[in-house]
Amino acid sequence: MKKQKIKNIGINVKPPKNECEDKKCPFHGNLKPRGRIFTGVVLAKDAHRTATIEWSYSIPIPKYERSETRRTKVHAHNPSCINAEVGNIVRIAETRALSKTKNFVIIENLGKKKGFIEELAAREEATVEGEEKPEPKGESPKKEELVEEVKEEKEEEEPAKEAKAKEPEEEAKE
Repeated sequence: MKKQKIKNIGINVKPPKNECEDKKCPFHGNLKPRGRIFTGVVLAKDAHRTATIEWSYSIPIPKYERSETRRTKVHAHNPSCINAEVGNIVRIAETRALSKTKNFVIIENLGKKKGFIEELAAREEATVEGEEKPEPKGESPKKEELVEEVKEEKEEEEPAKEAKAKEPEEEAKE
């Protein structure tokens, strides 16, 4: 079996130990990484050598003297020689458009992120609890109907309040 030569991609990263025959691999194929380089965590892995990578960054808000954390999520090509799994920290580089949504390729696997599974589970639980169930279209009550219901409830409550107010006066007379 012929040993493939690993190309120098022009970025200071460790080349993968495995070999592949992927045309879209920057080390063994024809893909040239260029442009921006990011480090993020693999959120999902697709069967078609696609991985979803997410990273967080902080933006200062001068008016409130605070900062907010934002997240960015992109799709990247996952070459079979690197084969990053869910929860791995990876380095990705921008490249030419590989598909409609893929413009990045994974160039280095930096290892597992500690506590990633727990963090992911907590995030999913928070989104499930925070969701409001929308009413089906066409069945939502109109504003006028809601106003009428509130008025009727107030009218029902007023006689009850008056009756309660009369009881202490009768007890005081005795």
